[in-house]
Amino acid sequence: MSLPLRKLAVLATAALAAIAVAASPAGVGHALAEEACFDRTTRPYTSVVDSHLHFRPFGGKAIPFDEVNEYLRKSGVRYVNVFGIGQKLPAGSDCTYYLDCPGTPVLPSVKNDIVNGESYAESKPTDPHLTLSMTSLDVANPETVPGDIALYDKEFPGLFRWAGEVNLIKVALLPNHHDPATLEDIRHWAPFMRELEKRGIPITIHADLGTDAEPTKYLYLFREALTRYPRNKIVWAHMGLSKELSTMDPARHISIVRQLLDRHPNLTLDLSWRVLEDQYFSKPGVREQYAALLDAHPTRAIPGTDFVASRNKDYAVYKEELEVTSRINKSLGDEAFRDIALGENYFRLLRLNATAPEICATN
Repeated sequence: MSLPLRKLAVLATAALAAIAVAASPAGVGHALAEEACFDRTTRPYTSVVDSHLHFRPFGGKAIPFDEVNEYLRKSGVRYVNVFGIGQKLPAGSDCTYYLDCPGTPVLPSVKNDIVNGESYAESKPTDPHLTLSMTSLDVANPETVPGDIALYDKEFPGLFRWAGEVNLIKVALLPNHHDPATLEDIRHWAPFMRELEKRGIPITIHADLGTDAEPTKYLYLFREALTRYPRNKIVWAHMGLSKELSTMDPARHISIVRQLLDRHPNLTLDLSWRVLEDQYFSKPGVREQYAALLDAHPTRAIPGTDFVASRNKDYAVYKEELEVTSRINKSLGDEAFRDIALGENYFRLLRLNATAPEICATN
């Protein structure tokens, strides 16, 4: 067979496999793996995994559970972490977003996770593949965490296979009575971190690096967590960036991230939230620097949107946030694209029976 004909045959096989994925709600991971290859010149660059999606808001009405799942199917997302939000506004509050209500307490609560668990048990969806997460764990009061885990075990045995997003330090929440974890608190994480390690459960930790005025003010806290719990699968939400840290020198940030990756083999970067694109990746010359970091560590990152499913949003908002948070994928080499955008790293973290397709050769 001549080279052009061989390439056409490969593309045709990949196209047929893609149709099979779209047509079958079950066995999505197997269908993806059965593709001859993934052609980056014709297929979307948007991620098939959303490892950071809040099905519940801080307050107010949520988009119904099944409607969110329909957003995912329409957008091509096939594997999702079902986060609640581990902190809730008071029941009587008119706010849906904490930043609109400074001074109003936003405190840890299991309510959102319980609603997610009940919705999952009722719907039993197979497409997308959903992984429930324990988001209420109050790491500033670690003595409460084993009891919360026991509650999830009792009410939803075997269903919660992720932990977080938990807040070690979230600067934006400080005006809402957020209690950051201290070094002493982190030292007392040992009982629940042992349990997560035993179960192979990853934990997504929101640990801000700092602020524009003090870019690395809180780095010592995250380093303590990584050093003290080297065997845990720790996922660093947003790579420590935030709206409050918008002007950090990208080279300095990348240097810190690289050092942490080199010293802590179980650390995974969370690339969720459009703040990364809007404040960093989109600046001239910066995208290439972060792409080079990810290409050098292709197995160490997972994608996500950080979409919060409050009722004032719709599919168009989710679609946009998926597209924005996926733009970095276009600059990745094939290995990192497969591991990150096509989900191989996520599958490995959760030990799922799924494999990302290989990338088609370009010549």
